[in-house]
Amino acid sequence: MKRAPSRGLTSTIVGIVLLAVMLFPVYWMVNASLQPAGTPLRGGWFPLHPDLGGYATALRDQGRNLLTSLVVALGSVAFSLALAAPAAYALSHLPVRGINLVLFGVLITQMVPGIAVANALYDAYNDLGLLNSSLGLILADSTAGVPFAIIILRSFMQGIPREIIEAARVDGAGRLRTFRSVVLPLSTNALITAALFTFLFAWSDFLFALTLTTTETVRPITLGIYEYIGAHTNQWNAIMATAVLASAPAAVLLVIAQRHLAAGATSGAVK
Repeated sequence: MKRAPSRGLTSTIVGIVLLAVMLFPVYWMVNASLQPAGTPLRGGWFPLHPDLGGYATALRDQGRNLLTSLVVALGSVAFSLALAAPAAYALSHLPVRGINLVLFGVLITQMVPGIAVANALYDAYNDLGLLNSSLGLILADSTAGVPFAIIILRSFMQGIPREIIEAARVDGAGRLRTFRSVVLPLSTNALITAALFTFLFAWSDFLFALTLTTTETVRPITLGIYEYIGAHTNQWNAIMATAVLASAPAAVLLVIAQRHLAAGATSGAVK
C-alpha cells in the first residue's frame, strides 16, 4: 500500500515525458512559424519577438488551397454520411440477406491500397472529365470515408433497442420516418465520430490530391505544402505557418467533438 503513491508519481512523470516528446514537433512548428524569414534553426527556443510575417505570406499564397481542402473535406463528410447512415441502418435493423457477405466486402475495401484506387480513378476521371475538380476529390476521399462510417454507425445502431424502433412502427411511422426521426437522433455521437474521422481522412489526403490534380485549378493544402517546400525552401517561417494553419481545423474539431468522439467510438464495443 505504501508503494502506490510512488507508482502513481512514476507513471505521471513518464506520461509527461512521453507527452512532451510527442508535442515537441508541434511546439517547434509553432515556434518556427513566429520567427523572421530565414532558417528557423537560427531562432531561439522561444519567440521573444514574434513575427507574423510568415502567416501573412502563408495566407496570401495558400489561402485558396486551404479553402479547397475545406470544401473537399466537408463535401466528403456530407456524401459519406448520406450513403453510410442508411446502409448502416439497413445492415443493423432490416432483414437483409447476406449481411455478413456485405460487411466482408466493406472490410475488403478498407484493405485495398490507396495507390491502386488512385490509379483506377485516374483513368475513370480522365474519361468522365472529373480530373482537377473538387467533386472528383470528394468522391475519391469518400472511398475511405464511406466504409469506415458504415462500420462505426452499424456498431452503434445495433445497440439501439429494437423495442424503440418497433414502437415507432406501431405508431404508424414507415421505415424512412423511423430512420429519420428515431434512429438518426439517437445516433448523434456515432454520426459525429464518423463525420470527424471522414473529415480528417479528406483533410489530410495527399495521394488522391497528387494523382487526380494536374493543374493549379484545384489544389488541396497538403499538395500546396508539398510544392511550397520546393519553391520556398528559404522561407521556413511561411512553410511552418502554413503547417500550423493546416493543423488548426483538425485540432479545433477534435477539441470540440472530444466528448462525442469518446462516446461514439466506444458505444459499439459495449453490449
